[in-house]
Amino acid sequence: MRYEAGLEGAPWAAAGRYLPASEDARSPPHSWYGGRAAGIAGAYVNTSADYALSQGLTWRAVSNAATDVFRLSKPRITAMILVTGLGGMWLATRLAGATIVWWRAIVTLAALAFVVSSANALNMYIERDIDGLMRRTKDRPLPARRLPSPVALVFAFSWAVFALPVMALAGGWLTAALGAFSLVVYAFIYTPLKRVTTAALLIGAIPGAMPPLIGYVAVRQSIDAAGLALFGVLFFWQVPHFLAIATFRRDDYTRAGIKVTPELKGVRVTRRQSIVHTVLLIVVSLALVPLGVDGWLYPVAAIGLGLAFLVSAIGKREHVAKLEEEAHAVAWSKGLFFRSLIYLPALLAALMLSV
Repeated sequence: MRYEAGLEGAPWAAAGRYLPASEDARSPPHSWYGGRAAGIAGAYVNTSADYALSQGLTWRAVSNAATDVFRLSKPRITAMILVTGLGGMWLATRLAGATIVWWRAIVTLAALAFVVSSANALNMYIERDIDGLMRRTKDRPLPARRLPSPVALVFAFSWAVFALPVMALAGGWLTAALGAFSLVVYAFIYTPLKRVTTAALLIGAIPGAMPPLIGYVAVRQSIDAAGLALFGVLFFWQVPHFLAIATFRRDDYTRAGIKVTPELKGVRVTRRQSIVHTVLLIVVSLALVPLGVDGWLYPVAAIGLGLAFLVSAIGKREHVAKLEEEAHAVAWSKGLFFRSLIYLPALLAALMLSV
């Protein structure tokens, strides 16, 4: 008998137990792979009864497995998307004069959470190999081998199959169509293209900007100029935000084979693209002014926050002069990144106070 530390915490191994010496240390006995076991929601039941009886399926193991399934959804991203979706719903009542039916809104948001979770789980499944090469993602359930890959697929498709019809019933067919479109673009177009072209960033910004529009349409039941302006704000904000991340994490992305502008075209091109998209962001944010925004607060905030964001995209002279040097490139990109984190919530708060 020997202790197999590499499997500690895995759902198929009782925490702190011993494995028979004859078992292969590199994979769990009666492996899930090869079709000899099946995943079920919330826990995993090994189809080999003798192993299950000998090792036991402890509550701790079940809890660890459930936690890893939950992590497939990227819960922090999902929570942020729900906030923007709810914001889109509320803005539809103010900008378009629509009325929220709260049970429909709540069910639509719950369905949206499952659609987003499905897209994120599919993303993790497709990128499970390269996630293991990057510092920030190597501890995710699939590259860390705490969760069998087929289980991620089961949950991803189950969540989507459940959520899209529910979204159609509660939020309307157009809302569900936007949700399905976002899922397909994110999981099956953007995710594989990340290893092919830097243009994947612009493609990924489409589903990334969709949640407020989905919330808006769920209440408004149509797409109008105000809804498209909300979409535009999120779309153009993402470009400098993620270009900044790609700059100070480019070694990580390069190691994983992801095509990013700072590595392939240089930081100066990255800076120029950030400036262009920040200018477009300012223009689109001001397009909301004649569409139902009252008072001076939002226009002043849109101009002030936008100009501050633009200053960060331009960068300090001492950094811009030496962008070829890693330290200066990182300093410029982190300044832009932190400014982006301030810009979006402050702009949306000003918008909500002005409609």
